[in-house]
Amino acid sequence: MDQFIFPESLSPLKSRPMNQSGDVSLYGYGSIAWKNAENWKKRLNMQQKKGVGNCALQRNNLDFDECEADALIMDEARQPLSRKLPIASKKINPYRLVIILRLITICFFFHYRLLNPVTNAYALWLTSVICEFCFAISWILDQLPKWHPIERETFLDRLSLRYENEEGKEESQLADIDVFICTVDPKKEDPLMAANAVLSILSVDYPADKVSCYVSDDGAAMLTFEALSETSLFAKKWVPFCKKFNIEPRAPEWYFSQKMDYLKGKIDPAFVGARRAMKREYEEFKVRINGLISASHKVPEEGWTMQHGAPWPGNNAQDHPGMVQVFLGHGDSLDANGDNLPRLVYVSREKRPGFNHHRKAGAMNALIRVSGVLSNAPFILNLDCRHYINNSKALREAMCFMMDPTSGRKVCFVQFPYKFDGTDQNDKYSDRVVFFNINMRALDGIQGPIFLGTGCVFRRQAFYGIDAPVKEKNERKTRNCKSKCCFLGRKRHKNKGNKKSLNQNREISALVHSLETILEEAGGEVLEKSSLMPLEGFEKKFGRSPAFIASTLTENGRISMAVSSASALEEALHVISCGYEDKTAWGKEVGFMDRSRRTC
Repeated sequence: MDQFIFPESLSPLKSRPMNQSGDVSLYGYGSIAWKNAENWKKRLNMQQKKGVGNCALQRNNLDFDECEADALIMDEARQPLSRKLPIASKKINPYRLVIILRLITICFFFHYRLLNPVTNAYALWLTSVICEFCFAISWILDQLPKWHPIERETFLDRLSLRYENEEGKEESQLADIDVFICTVDPKKEDPLMAANAVLSILSVDYPADKVSCYVSDDGAAMLTFEALSETSLFAKKWVPFCKKFNIEPRAPEWYFSQKMDYLKGKIDPAFVGARRAMKREYEEFKVRINGLISASHKVPEEGWTMQHGAPWPGNNAQDHPGMVQVFLGHGDSLDANGDNLPRLVYVSREKRPGFNHHRKAGAMNALIRVSGVLSNAPFILNLDCRHYINNSKALREAMCFMMDPTSGRKVCFVQFPYKFDGTDQNDKYSDRVVFFNINMRALDGIQGPIFLGTGCVFRRQAFYGIDAPVKEKNERKTRNCKSKCCFLGRKRHKNKGNKKSLNQNREISALVHSLETILEEAGGEVLEKSSLMPLEGFEKKFGRSPAFIASTLTENGRISMAVSSASALEEALHVISCGYEDKTAWGKEVGFMDRSRRTC
């Protein structure tokens, strides 16, 4: 972004808001601008009290064909949600043959090199042989994973049959998902691109009440805050348009810029008029965002202020309090059709001089804690602010692996491939095509792909240092074991595991009892130290937040006891304080680790 230089004779500007025409009542509620959320709380209480309707079938009124159809549907719902597809033999066998021929050639090469040493320069010969041997080993290690690449196929219809009701009478049983977006400097990261990323998340083909988008602003820039506020207003028009006409991709910048016949497959005659109107709305949205960018260059001498006159808390990017603002997700955050929208939360963690904030790893850990207090979804998707979701069913694709009843609990994360716009998609030999189409599939054939830093869906429990479920051993093999030591060794290991799990269950039950006492206390009265004694072990690991510790014990998400907006906001501000991670396991055994040594 270009920087504008102003002459020295220009008089200093007074403190003023960046968006002078904005309305504070449209910001939702949070630590920056508060809005009454009584309607939101009433709606949550009504959802909790709402019972499941009577879904029993009257089989005596159904004929044989309908019963058979229901049986087939139930059969289909019990099938696995995904499967492995091996690469066709006619495609992979020639490559395997080439690997074998190259391996034979390398063996003959080393046979010749070892039998014909160079006596006049023995040291140089030995050094070259060692280097060649190391290169050969690295080549072999690179080729072994490519021996058995695989593809994966998901069954979205089975996912809907298992966890959703087609008639919409029951609430969807799909798991909640929290989406993280990290940004630092709006001068280097275009706010319009970040807005498109947020819009593609809010308009995904997934139940709106089960998606929460958290945007981390590590630069505490008012430009990012105002741009996110404008994005939340435009989303009320963009999201229903996307879902009504089922358009792809759902990032408006790339949808309106693609050169294709947008009428292809669209039968609804109202689509043409709606698309033209939405394009005008988006152009006006871009004008507002660009206006904010232009206004951000003229920084007042006393810093920015909000519309109601209060100073912007992030005027000093390295010394400011924590900020949490919920733009969407409260009572009247409905779209143009009156339907619910996913939750949209702005987060800027506290920064103070002298504290190590651990760069992006610290920002991601702060989002894990804030989301654990506010939504606590069992799955987390992290995205870069310059990326967008080009497939609206991507979250459902991930759930086919994560929620599979047979192998879902064994999956830690699902990595999506990502592409770059503006590149030649037909170039089969580019580094990105080779990496995603060959290397990642090859690694998936062994155990699983690697984490690429973005576009990855995680299981939340994996960030808390909880071990993966251990496969149960067959009792027959243990009984038929001829070695007595082998049998005793298994038995001793089993007893240790039982003692460890028993002690852990006791700690958890005591902790849950203490947390229930804390949540039942009115007005946040201080409890006696004796009642907090069971929390010491969890506080050393997760920090001093009873609400967040309670969220770590709920495996399937959502804390059982309802927490009001004010108390949840207060707890969210507490878990993003700059000293919260001190003397805890964050960054070591819990959350993301920061490999750098620089202080940021």
